[in-house]
Amino acid sequence: MIVIQDSDFETEVLSAEQPVLAYFWATWCGPCRLVSPSIEAIAQTYGDRLKVVKLEVEVNPNAVKTCKVEGLPALRFFKDQQMIASHEGAITKENLLKWVEQELENSKNS
Repeated sequence: MIVIQDSDFETEVLSAEQPVLAYFWATWCGPCRLVSPSIEAIAQTYGDRLKVVKLEVEVNPNAVKTCKVEGLPALRFFKDQQMIASHEGAITKENLLKWVEQELENSKNS
C-alpha cells in the first residue's frame, strides 16, 4: 500500500496502468481502524494486479472532492482514469475480498 497526497493523485491513481484501489481514511475514524488490516491484506494479496493507495481525508481535500467522499472509510476503484466502483462505510474482510475480486474481473472485461 502506498500512502499518497493530493499532489500524487493524478500520477499514482489516474495515470496508473493497472487498476487502483484508493482507500480514504481518518485518524479519528473507528471503522477505518477496523478496515485497515483488510486493506493491507488486499494490497499484499493483489499487489501484482492492483495498486492500493491510502489517503488521509483531512489533508487531501482535492482527492476527497474529486472522488466525492462523503463517509468513511471510503473505497474508490479506478481503471483507465475512471472511477468504476465505490464503497463507503465499514466492510468485512470477506465482503471486501468479494468486492475486489468482482471489480478486478469487471475491469478485465471492460
